[in-house]
Amino acid sequence: MTGDPFLVAASLSGAADAEWARRAAGYVDVALLGGVALDPASRAAARDLVARGREEFLPTDPLGFVADQLDAVADIDDSPVRPGINVRSATLGPVREAAEICADRDAVCEINAHCRQPELRAVGCGESLLRDPDRLSRYVAAAAETGATTSVKVRAGLPGVDLAATATVAAEAGADWLHVDAMDSEAAVGAVASALDDAPADATLIANNGVRGRETVAEYAARGADAVSVGRPTEDPPVLARVADAVADWRAGALCDRSGDGEYEPEQDPEPEARP
Repeated sequence: MTGDPFLVAASLSGAADAEWARRAAGYVDVALLGGVALDPASRAAARDLVARGREEFLPTDPLGFVADQLDAVADIDDSPVRPGINVRSATLGPVREAAEICADRDAVCEINAHCRQPELRAVGCGESLLRDPDRLSRYVAAAAETGATTSVKVRAGLPGVDLAATATVAAEAGADWLHVDAMDSEAAVGAVASALDDAPADATLIANNGVRGRETVAEYAARGADAVSVGRPTEDPPVLARVADAVADWRAGALCDRSGDGEYEPEQDPEPEARP
């Protein structure tokens, strides 16, 4: 990766819209909205999720919603933040269309290979993409070919999935960012970092899961992450401020790791990081 460490607000289903980004903008560098279901199959799955009590974005025109929300984030003047959108689709075409919208706005298009809800997995969305690296690579290539910064959100701990190898496939297909939900296994971030170091493609590694302050930021930095993301802490300003301060110190080269002489602020036990 080239550039300084940065802080990402990770998508929260049914909550991460432009207003959510506005509230986080004073702390984060990037706000990934969504996730947004784009095609008929993924939207049907999202409706089933709503029927059983989950929050989901279900606008009449999902691509229009993507454009409007990205534009609204771009209009935040007091604390500029780079916008992005996390997308789900059972078919390739809408991913390409969403990426074109992102490319026009210098926004990030994030492919969701992370959601574990059975309704979404049943139609080929979310973590099902991790079990089909060839299909994932086609999604990544379709988005990357538009010129959009392309992120892939993945999760660790899926049985039978070599996450480091899959991340390498995504990077070689054109992914600019690998956004890894460690699922309480910081070692998974280290494994992906090592794999990306050995890959010919250059991708930024964003670590997600349990980031609550200096200690966890330092842990992920030591594991080889280039950036970190927070989900639920975006709705907890004191925790978000603590993480933002830690990332600022990281950028300044002042972030001590676990072997350093500094003292960490106490961090609460992490809750689930997002609404997968």
